[in-house]
Amino acid sequence: MDRFRMIFQYFQSNSESVMNGICGLLALASVKMYTCFDFSCPCLPQYNMAYGLGIMFVPPIALFLCGLILNRQSLVMLEEWRRPQGQRKKDLAVIRYMCSSIMQRAMVAPVVWIIVTLLDGKCLICAFSGSVDPEKFVGFANTSPVQVQQLLAKVPCKDDELMRNNTSRKAVSRYLRCWSQALGWSILLILIVAAFLARWLRPCFNQATLLQARHWSNYIDIEQKIFEETCCEHSRLFAHKCILHFFESMRQEIKLHSFSLAREGEGAVGEEDLLRAITDQDQVNKLLKMWYYEKPPLDVSQVTQR
Repeated sequence: MDRFRMIFQYFQSNSESVMNGICGLLALASVKMYTCFDFSCPCLPQYNMAYGLGIMFVPPIALFLCGLILNRQSLVMLEEWRRPQGQRKKDLAVIRYMCSSIMQRAMVAPVVWIIVTLLDGKCLICAFSGSVDPEKFVGFANTSPVQVQQLLAKVPCKDDELMRNNTSRKAVSRYLRCWSQALGWSILLILIVAAFLARWLRPCFNQATLLQARHWSNYIDIEQKIFEETCCEHSRLFAHKCILHFFESMRQEIKLHSFSLAREGEGAVGEEDLLRAITDQDQVNKLLKMWYYEKPPLDVSQVTQR
């Protein structure tokens, strides 16, 4: 139990590092999924673009949603944004900081997928093979417009009978792959430059505001965890008391069989202390409702004075 408690405390105190690790694993998983994926372009004029763009953008949407689901702070941010004002004001700067942090982490895996697909080039070749200008390639001369569209749609399918002896298939494929890789490297370069500028220009902004937003975003997360732990502890003690009351008539039989209820008297005072005089369902519901609607102000000076 001590090991599990230590692991839980590590996750609790290093949630940001854990989320960075999860985002890295999602990014590696996206690369692995793409390398294992059997890409098969339909090679039909009406389906190529839908299939190619779908493979390029649908999995990133799923990975983005997975990043939001796995990030615990996304739920904490929504709860903080939607909660009533109560006795504690809501700081929009903290909510913006949490939203920015969540979005940055969730976007890692989708961006990696898109860059990998662009550098590979298959998706873009499949999607836009029918959109190239056939006049740039001599292999499509002396053919009707309908046949040109059919031939261009079959460019990604190198084993097709119509394209085996066509000299322009490789030229179109290389042309589109060059554009795809150029776009992929451009996006990667832009992201690296943006990250570099964000890293080096950050000290030029108000660091005090950034530290405050980061501190209170961590506080909201930790407060929610501790509240859930306290609720679990109270639920355990409350359930223990309810079960003891239910088996009150069987006390003698339980003692004869040397069940753990024989030690009830020893921990009764401590349990009553932890129950905080909350001894029925209505009181528990009232407490939870007060916590949601009337969160206490962040001021422990009165407690310290006591």
